[in-house]
Amino acid sequence: MAELKLSEVGKTYGTSVEVLKHINLDIETGELIVFVGPSGCGKSTLLRMIAGLEKITSGTLEIDGVTVNDVPPAQRGIAMVFQSYALYPHMTVYDNMAFALRIAKKTADEIDKAVRRAATILQLEPFLDRLPKALSGGQRQRVAIGRSIVRDPKVYLFDEPLSNLDAALRVATRIEIAQLKESMPNSTMIYVTHDQVEAMTLASRIVVLANKGIAQVGTPLELYERPRNEFVGQFIGSPAMNLFPGEVVDTGKRTTVRLAGQGTAVSDVPSNSSDMGLKVNVGVRPEDLAATDGEDFLYEGQVNILEALGEVTLLYFVPKDGREPVIAKLPGIHDGLRSKTVRLSADPAKVHVFNEGNSLLYR
Repeated sequence: MAELKLSEVGKTYGTSVEVLKHINLDIETGELIVFVGPSGCGKSTLLRMIAGLEKITSGTLEIDGVTVNDVPPAQRGIAMVFQSYALYPHMTVYDNMAFALRIAKKTADEIDKAVRRAATILQLEPFLDRLPKALSGGQRQRVAIGRSIVRDPKVYLFDEPLSNLDAALRVATRIEIAQLKESMPNSTMIYVTHDQVEAMTLASRIVVLANKGIAQVGTPLELYERPRNEFVGQFIGSPAMNLFPGEVVDTGKRTTVRLAGQGTAVSDVPSNSSDMGLKVNVGVRPEDLAATDGEDFLYEGQVNILEALGEVTLLYFVPKDGREPVIAKLPGIHDGLRSKTVRLSADPAKVHVFNEGNSLLYR
């Protein structure tokens, strides 16, 4: 299908409103790249620049080695699926999917072959004669995707396509999109979402956007296990990673970090004497914390809120200094810990230590 290369891409509105800057990204043929980030970080704007719906202010966008900054959207070989289905209500499913091909003056045989191929991939054959009002939300979204497939584009763009669906339909349609990608292994897809589950389950690689640029690019597991900075560590994963202020106080075969007013966290890396006295933040994911009765603990506090979810229990500790609550995610049922003082420990191999610049220092 297509390779994309973004080099120093930026977007500015007017003369002063800078939305994106220094975007450098290579996307290989067959990848499913997911853009994630907080609201307003520019992920949809970046997608629309790739589609040609927003003008690129600076830098270059190449598709298969050809710079397409000034190429009209219709000539880029790109198909886009939006949040809204944007189906023609008076047309059948078949006609909705065939419309773009008719505009392109394809023959009746070419149109029929393309529509039925897409309908087979998306399991829409029984609905080809129905109007959109007779379909469920998930089925309508499949029609919108099918309308893109019939065009056989170089690149598929998805702009939060599941945001209008309820929870059950989101899960079902997410699985369908994953199956669609499996059936089209050479298709290049770029997907924007604010849903971490979608990102973690669908992506070949995730692009985390923040502060007008790219915070980190990597596979879902790379971002989860080795976040480059505090932002990525807290943004990827739910509940978010806990951060404890601390200081490097000792050196030896391992680096020891003392938490302010709490226990110690040991990072499984060789020590560095130059780090002595360094102020740091210790990051530990809620699922990597465990209750302990021992003297070697990471954090101690009273359980202010307990959420028993069946397969897991969430413990919330609200610090008196006004910092964000500490959250522990324990497997099983622990209702007896409600309002109790609990000590928490963590496997040293799961501890992340960030320096004052928010960059990963130890892992």
